[in-house]
Amino acid sequence: MPRNVPPACAQKAPLEERPLLSLEKAGELARLFDVLASETRLRLLHALVRMDDPCMGDLAEAVDMKPQAVSNQLRRLVDLGILTTRRHGAHIHYSIVDSCVIRLMHHGLCLNEGTQDHVRVHAS
Repeated sequence: MPRNVPPACAQKAPLEERPLLSLEKAGELARLFDVLASETRLRLLHALVRMDDPCMGDLAEAVDMKPQAVSNQLRRLVDLGILTTRRHGAHIHYSIVDSCVIRLMHHGLCLNEGTQDHVRVHAS
């Protein structure tokens, strides 16, 4: 894990031991995935993992976007509880609340790379 990984999430039961998702829980999970299903927000989360204590301006520069546009995207992630903020003088710094987000991104990238390899092999 990278150097700035937040503390690990509390011990949780393995997926196969959890009860089948209720409609309510499935809806909550779908809303979470909807927020994460944004190229911009995924790039911002990846930049947060790679950078040490970035402020909004650092993140805007990293993803080559206007600060106001980045601020709007970061607000969505803060509102959902994925990010937290810390004020330092005139700057607001962002960090990922739960390392599960980092693991989810890592697993998503691994899955994507694996499926792309599968598609290439079967397309030949």
